[in-house]
Amino acid sequence: MTESRITIGRVGLLMLAALFIVAVIVANLLLRGVRLDLTENRLYTLSDGTYSILEKIPEPINLYFFFSDKATGNVPALRTYANRVRELLQEFEQHAGGKLNIIRIDPLPFSEDEDRASEFGLQGIALGGTTDPVYFGIAGTNSVGDEEILPFLDPSKESFLEYDVAKLIHTLSTPDRPTIGLISGIQITAGFDQATRQMTEPWVITNQISQLFELRTLPPDLEEVDEDVDVLMMVHPKDLSERALYAIDQFILGGGRALIFVDPYAEADQAPPAAPGMPPSGGGSSELNRILGAWGLEVDPENVIGDDRFALSVTGFGNRPVRYLPLFGVDQSVIDSDDVITAELRNLNFGFPGYINVADDAAADVTPLVRTSDLAATIPAASLAFLQDPQVLRDGFQPSGEQYVLAARLQGQVPSAFPDGPPPLPDAGEETPANAGHLVQSADSINVVLIADTDLLTDRLWVQVQNFFGQRLTTAFAGNGDFVVNALDNLTGSGDLISIRGRATYTRPFTRVQELRREADSRFRMTEQALQQELQELETKLSELQAQREDSNSFLLTPEQEAELDRFREERLRIRKELRQVRRDLDQSIEDLGTRLKVINIGLMPLLTAVLGIVVLALRRRQQAART
Repeated sequence: MTESRITIGRVGLLMLAALFIVAVIVANLLLRGVRLDLTENRLYTLSDGTYSILEKIPEPINLYFFFSDKATGNVPALRTYANRVRELLQEFEQHAGGKLNIIRIDPLPFSEDEDRASEFGLQGIALGGTTDPVYFGIAGTNSVGDEEILPFLDPSKESFLEYDVAKLIHTLSTPDRPTIGLISGIQITAGFDQATRQMTEPWVITNQISQLFELRTLPPDLEEVDEDVDVLMMVHPKDLSERALYAIDQFILGGGRALIFVDPYAEADQAPPAAPGMPPSGGGSSELNRILGAWGLEVDPENVIGDDRFALSVTGFGNRPVRYLPLFGVDQSVIDSDDVITAELRNLNFGFPGYINVADDAAADVTPLVRTSDLAATIPAASLAFLQDPQVLRDGFQPSGEQYVLAARLQGQVPSAFPDGPPPLPDAGEETPANAGHLVQSADSINVVLIADTDLLTDRLWVQVQNFFGQRLTTAFAGNGDFVVNALDNLTGSGDLISIRGRATYTRPFTRVQELRREADSRFRMTEQALQQELQELETKLSELQAQREDSNSFLLTPEQEAELDRFREERLRIRKELRQVRRDLDQSIEDLGTRLKVINIGLMPLLTAVLGIVVLALRRRQQAART
């Protein structure tokens, strides 16, 4: 009877194993291509903007994924991230409607594939544990021969992986260089200096923009923004007419993107000398509050911001260094790391910036990109005129404890600053032009980046310029240039591209394990503190007993001292035992959690998948039977 039961049990196990194998095969056949993203942050689900970009690909695009698979055999972290990249590219390819071809290449040393990677501009890097150079990048081509590359896929930038790949595809889909329309109240392009009677060089930031985009200067009295302008860049807009403000308002409401720099005190804006023989004074003010006010925002035109934490040093009286409050450089602690514009910036220098004030009922959705520290406060801009000693600004300076917004991304549906229609023409008296085509409100979300400073564009705050045999050599020491180029790069993309934000990474912490460790550490510290307290009490008690002795032989312990010391030793052993038990309980809790996860992942999930496949197969057979 026992042998019969054993035989039946073995047969049953074999049947279950066979059933499991068959169910897995059936599930693979029936559920191929079906994906269910159960991750908390929908890690494997693309953004809606990415789907839209893939649907709009006009002609086939080839993406070459170069990864040194063989050379990274001893670099498991990089290989894990490479799998994540492969999965993302597969997802892109699946939703591109056949317009995206992914070619995976392992560029072995001295091979034609390595030569091809070099031709694209990818460079192999040396990693610890590898003898051969490692290639890990993406190159893309379109049907007209344009090329775009991601030279190296840095795992630390994984949160923007989807954005970077989508941007590469979008660039290849629309190869024409975007047009930037510039309205500037400061001479940032090449010009003529009336004082020196010589031509002036353009600012370095202007040269960088011209290399990447089509930069077109627009007149400040414009009445309409050209239709082919992709981004309107306004630097220190001053004394704009009502007609010009209306043109800007309608451009933004109609879907145009804008990068706006306003400033309550622009040191680069040199005013004419107050009297003959006196130097020109800087500090012109600019604002765009007529338009911003309709959205619920304002940049205070009369006050600048000083920051005692980030203030930079300048030379004061007696050639002594003085920390100049309104001239400061912020670091990553106050720069938004989740927005693609500012995510990789390490530092930014500001000069006499204003701040963005947002009303509680603001129509615009405001995402701060850069803030001050909590040691900041406002300084009247008028106090900066003809200031000789920067130390004077410290008199009466009291940090408010508030973090002021220096730069922000503006989105959402907003109303027009001209609800009654366009303003009257200058030569038409009170007669107002017809309201044909007038936008009372933006149809879709606006896309604007607002910065309350213009001096950050000046060369002296972010780049060192040297003349080398007639050539200008530049060395950046702050991220101001990258900030501006990133903003333009993002704004010139489609609305779909702008909507793609940073994603969660595939490497997630074991939060439950961390919680267990925190609980154990808390108990450990409490027990350790009790031990220290008892030790201190014992030392106090021993000192009291020693002081009560009347004999001169103070080095010998009295019976009371020996008893107290023995008691402490016993207590110390007990407490140490408790500490070890706390550690053992922690390890056991983590092991139990790991066991449960293994059971779920290895046993339960495959079983559920198999059952789902069988159910789908049964339903299909029933449908076929009903048809016949």
